[in-house]
Amino acid sequence: MSELPMGWTKTTLGDVADWGSGGTPSRSESSFYGGTIPWIKSGELNSRYISTTEEFITEAAIKNSSAKLFPAGSVAIAMYGATIGKTAILGVDASTNQACAVGAPTEGVIGKEFLYRLLQNEKEAFIEKGKGGAQPNISQAVIKAHEVSLPPLAEQTRIVQKLDEVLAQVGTLKTRIDSIPPLLKRFRQSVLAAAVSGRLTEEWRSLHPERSVLSLEHLVHGLKTSGFKPKAKGVEPVQISEIPGWLKIPLGSVFSVKSGSGLTAKEMNESGDIPVYGGNGVNGQHTEHNVITRTVVIGRVGYYCGSVHFTPTKAWVTDNALIVSYPDTLFNLNYIYWLLLGTNLRKNTSSSAQPVISGEKIYPIGLNIAPLEEQTEIVRRIEQLLAVADQVEAKVASAKSRIDHLTQSILAKAFRGELVPQDPNDEPASVLLERIKAQRAAAPKAKRGRKVATSDDYC
Repeated sequence: MSELPMGWTKTTLGDVADWGSGGTPSRSESSFYGGTIPWIKSGELNSRYISTTEEFITEAAIKNSSAKLFPAGSVAIAMYGATIGKTAILGVDASTNQACAVGAPTEGVIGKEFLYRLLQNEKEAFIEKGKGGAQPNISQAVIKAHEVSLPPLAEQTRIVQKLDEVLAQVGTLKTRIDSIPPLLKRFRQSVLAAAVSGRLTEEWRSLHPERSVLSLEHLVHGLKTSGFKPKAKGVEPVQISEIPGWLKIPLGSVFSVKSGSGLTAKEMNESGDIPVYGGNGVNGQHTEHNVITRTVVIGRVGYYCGSVHFTPTKAWVTDNALIVSYPDTLFNLNYIYWLLLGTNLRKNTSSSAQPVISGEKIYPIGLNIAPLEEQTEIVRRIEQLLAVADQVEAKVASAKSRIDHLTQSILAKAFRGELVPQDPNDEPASVLLERIKAQRAAAPKAKRGRKVATSDDYC
């Protein structure tokens, strides 16, 4: 809006609140910590009201350090780094570290709830003002000088009430949207579980009584004609599966694994276009490759050991991953990927700080293997179902983005004077400010204190 709404006035945050910042008591002084005074860090400004904290300090810390005690009802805003603009109302008397600025709303000029919403609306502006240094930050001076539009006190109350009503609805939408990704994750897991257990193609088998089956004779013939030589020793013998036409086969009887080739981060060449696969999939780029066909790899070491990935035609697989070999006459390569992805390959790993898997640990795992014709149908169904999940996920991401922007759009509308109607009977904000300025000019200066943040501490 080019003109201010009726009764509004331009002012600064320094004119509507007394600002100060906290401090961090010396960690070497044990008597400063473990008290009863909440000590807020900027990363804790995550809710509308904050009443409890990770750490508490003592009266001694307030008296003998840069920490101050701010009264309940003050509004804190983060000034440094990635948290710039995060804000919360103090639900109790509390202290903060130096990364928080705290404003005590001027009584009769601005309410704490309105100041909280106003700071939320100004978050992006503060982030922009914080750019330029090695670490983004704003100062108390920046906050105090920041210009805002101030409505009459009565309209502030109406704005806060309307924002609470509308943003509660937005919050409900966001909660519902946020519940969908976990459902999609479970859906994908259930698809893979159905695929490896035979349930996914149970109806298909009944409709195709003439389908091929995987018999022991087919298995032996397939291994012989492919030239595949299993590495596993001492695994269980192959059995007829409970799934009609399938075999239950130890992993090591039809798959073998070997580590990739060592390649450190320093040895990688990021100018290349060859992806490097480690324990958790792609972790860099290189100019050389050590596989020349699409390959299934398994994370070998670390938190993500047992994770399954599919390389493009050319890739470099490091020694933190295992390359899977198989008898190509018996398997559809895409089926191998989904089969292993739907199998718990970590079941025989220890609970050590650095979990590791190897052929020895995964070869005994029993797999239900479908005949080649049914493998193709399984792959088709998995990809069809997961494509639907991907489409839903994309729509959810788009909706989430719109909802996130909706909150800021509603706030912006409120502070343009467009969310609630103006009332000509409201006392103009300019009159409020002039009266407060006159009262301040007439009042004696408060003495500086250490125990509780005074007006001097806020300046």
